[in-house]
Amino acid sequence: MSAEAAVFYIFAAITVAAAAIVVLARSLIYSAFALLFTFFGVAGLYVLLGADFLAATQLLVYVGGILVLLLFGVMLTHKLYDLDLKSEVTQFPAAAFVAVGIFGLLYFTAVKTRWAVGPGRAPAATTVDIGRLFMGSYLLPFEAASVLLLVALMGAAMIVRRRKDA
Repeated sequence: MSAEAAVFYIFAAITVAAAAIVVLARSLIYSAFALLFTFFGVAGLYVLLGADFLAATQLLVYVGGILVLLLFGVMLTHKLYDLDLKSEVTQFPAAAFVAVGIFGLLYFTAVKTRWAVGPGRAPAATTVDIGRLFMGSYLLPFEAASVLLLVALMGAAMIVRRRKDA
């Protein structure tokens, strides 16, 4: 087994084990910290694929933004209301049945699909190419998406403000 395959299996094991802890842990704090390892494992898999931009985005957006927001929300809610934050594992047999069924469907699809295997390309940095495309050929769609997100954020702020005044 090559070193790259060993690193892949390590990242895959970390990601799957941490994701299982996220789902099965009874404490929300344990689930949130396991989610951290899941996000890092996925970022490591992106690096192995040669997708450095996606790996950096994974770390910045999910670890730096969403996970920190979840942790603050859980910790501040726990301190504010003095609740015992525990989650219940409900309907485990049904969920396991559905998960195994979906895994079987994906496995069957992957095995029956004829993969077009050609000469591979060496992993190269993609960040520069993506930046050039965003600031060149795709500048208008990039800016349109940013304006759409800004309008959605302003709309959400207005909805929250209206509810508070009512």
